[in-house]
Amino acid sequence: MKPQTIFDKIWSSHIVDQNPSGECLLYIDRHLIHEVTSPQAFEGLKNNKRKVRKPLMTLAVPDHNVPTTERRFGITDNESRIQVEKLIENCREFGIPFFPIEDLRQGIVHIIGPEQGFTLPGTTLVCGDSHTSTHGAFGSLAFGIGTSEVEHVLSTQTLILKPAKNYLINFVGELKKGITAKDVILHLIGKIGTAGGTGFVFEYAGKVIENFSMEERMTICNMSIEAGARAGLIAPDNKTFEYLKDKPLSPKGEEWDKAVEYWKTLKSDKNAHFDKKIDIIASSIEPQVTWGTSPEDVVSITASVPDPAKIKSTDKRQSAERALDYMGLEPGQKMCNIDINTVFIGSCTNGRIEDLRKAAEILNGRKINKKVRAFVVPGSGLVKKQAEEEGLDKIFVSSGFEWREPGCSMCLAMNADKLQPHERCASTSNRNFEGRQGRGGRTHLLSPEMAAAAAIKGKLFDVRKL
Repeated sequence: MKPQTIFDKIWSSHIVDQNPSGECLLYIDRHLIHEVTSPQAFEGLKNNKRKVRKPLMTLAVPDHNVPTTERRFGITDNESRIQVEKLIENCREFGIPFFPIEDLRQGIVHIIGPEQGFTLPGTTLVCGDSHTSTHGAFGSLAFGIGTSEVEHVLSTQTLILKPAKNYLINFVGELKKGITAKDVILHLIGKIGTAGGTGFVFEYAGKVIENFSMEERMTICNMSIEAGARAGLIAPDNKTFEYLKDKPLSPKGEEWDKAVEYWKTLKSDKNAHFDKKIDIIASSIEPQVTWGTSPEDVVSITASVPDPAKIKSTDKRQSAERALDYMGLEPGQKMCNIDINTVFIGSCTNGRIEDLRKAAEILNGRKINKKVRAFVVPGSGLVKKQAEEEGLDKIFVSSGFEWREPGCSMCLAMNADKLQPHERCASTSNRNFEGRQGRGGRTHLLSPEMAAAAAIKGKLFDVRKL
């Protein structure tokens, strides 16, 4: 048999039918839904008098619109409340498992999937959300879909898709001390650009990836979409199996043993063909922070704001000029001297327990700058509970942070957590687009450790100096 990549193995084992052009009808194993991209899909089912094909293969949770403070008052924004109410109503009508706001298991859709063992190696997993690529950390072919596709999956448990190409991202050598998964993925995006992975599925490999924990791997795969890739994949290993063992929805007993035997085969064969490859020298990666309005606008914290005049491409130069104007920055300005107003720690990129531990370690015994407002939003109720059991909440609150309820929060500002115009935020989220965190808000993407350092200093700062 021809050598195959992980992507090839998962894709070929899920083909229901294929036409001469190469377009495939692909079976979908798992489907996650939230309140924002599902209402129209359910409406389509009702209008066409269709049922949900496999209700138990879908899992629903509200996350984008939910409040992170004063939940006892409910959702005050009318549109947000209606979206959540519709999700509850639709899940009840179609028999879909659902975690309501008051459930301890509620949280960001891409955090609750792995927590529950709903995400498994070798599966195809989709969600009406671009950061579904997160689940690729488990060797699951996971990607975001549109609302019409959400309806198609609900009614048929399949999707019509064209296969992607294979792109090997190989990290050579070891990271310097203090370099995080967030630094690694931001460095990659800065190197290949936000369109660098268009048409591809990434496979991440090398000692750096092997040494990362499952949560660090999730951070890497989460931002694959920001480099233009359809998905990101990491071969499952003993860390994967250990993480998934005894999770509520993971296989049990004899089924677990059979599953692990299969999962062990999910690695790219020797001599498997990759359409593109890149080697990243791990030791060259420094703490990263974005300066512009795209994740590819990123440099080391020790660097300066780039000068657009030195950019040869007219389009890129104009884009940089617009970004600097929006961000209120000057060419040559040192990144480590940029004052910030707000710090946000959370999101599906960096809202897990390890992220909170690392930020708390920096904050322990320190106070944040008086001019900074800062808050932590755990990725799920289970993350929040564990953090409180470990006393992390006390460290955050003692330092001056607010300790909040789980949800997407200021990652995309669909709830009350928003930046004001020209307010500058050090954020552990995944996108720094214009208005992403609030109209006119200015976002700098960085790691939880770097966010904690920024909160203490009141400016972007090299955490290694702390």
